[in-house]
Amino acid sequence: MTLHAIAHFVAYERDSLPRALGEQPLIHPPALVIDSQIGSYAEVGADSQIIESILDDYTYTAGDNQIIYSTIGKFTSIASHVRVNPGNHPMERVTQHHMTYRRAQYGFGEDDADFFAWRRAHHCTVGHDVWIGHGAIIMPGVHVGTGAVVGAGAVVTKDVSPYLIVGGVPARPIRMRFSEAIASSLLAIAWWDWDHAALKARFDDLLDVAGFVAKYG
Repeated sequence: MTLHAIAHFVAYERDSLPRALGEQPLIHPPALVIDSQIGSYAEVGADSQIIESILDDYTYTAGDNQIIYSTIGKFTSIASHVRVNPGNHPMERVTQHHMTYRRAQYGFGEDDADFFAWRRAHHCTVGHDVWIGHGAIIMPGVHVGTGAVVGAGAVVTKDVSPYLIVGGVPARPIRMRFSEAIASSLLAIAWWDWDHAALKARFDDLLDVAGFVAKYG
């Protein structure tokens, strides 16, 4: 598959959207994509903002999402109103208002470059085949492992292990999706790296975890 570099894209026209996903990512209007890479068979829902981020193959956002300074793996399902790497405010300053770093907008000189550099340095990463529920927030610098589940409305402040289900505010472990043996086998198989033809040929195997691990593990 191919990651498609997008320097600046604003989608407005609905009539020209293809009906099926393919090599070119599908970006629903209105959406804003800046300095990002979007994979094949990927889909960006309406009213989403993808800024300086990577959405790899087959990943989709349902809409009303904001993903900034982040890398999202393949086959990740992102429900609506999810935010990945939201902004912080400088609580240590006299005022927390963003005029102290978005200075040019208010006529107070040049923007605070160090403030924005800190945010870029706290990059978020989300693995493959992750499900992020409605309204969840992934805080700056957090890593969510492959196969994990983030419950709706969760606020994730710490790293999440592969195949772990977390939920709550702040998010805490609930349970593993599979046994440690099965999770380890799935990570070793790395089916998300199969090409489209292999996925199509082996599609039915994806529906049975035990049989899948026995066959490909």
